Amino acid sequence: MRSSFGLSTSLSPIFYPLMYYFPQDPPYFILFAGLFAGIACGAAFDSTLRQNVKAWSADRNNIILANSDGISLRLPFLGICVGIIFFLSAGLEIFGFPTWLAYSIALPLTLLIAILLWFQLRVVFRQLDRGGSPALDLDSWEE
Repeated sequence: MRSSFGLSTSLSPIFYPLMYYFPQDPPYFILFAGLFAGIACGAAFDSTLRQNVKAWSADRNNIILANSDGISLRLPFLGICVGIIFFLSAGLEIFGFPTWLAYSIALPLTLLIAILLWFQLRVVFRQLDRGGSPALDLDSWEE
């Protein structure tokens, strides 16, 4: 069909990928499951971290801080990361991103943040190991 200017009014098949992407069933379940997994694993991580710090402050034993890097702390942290990956990717899919693109954005972003956060946690453990809890007191630097 031609318009009055001689231009075609229908799209050629080459332009079909440029059209909007509307998912048939937005992944709301994956969004809420990822959010729930992240919150549940975050609560387990918080509880484990508090127990380790409480045991360290009672004994002031450096072995406790060295063992804080073990599976009891890594497993909830991994659960948080997996929950965040699913939450972010489902959120991107709801806003129209294809599944492969949503996961290819969410996975590296989450892994980068997780690695940076884990290294920062290890730095805090080392500071506690060297100087005790006053090493983390930011107000002690002001005089």
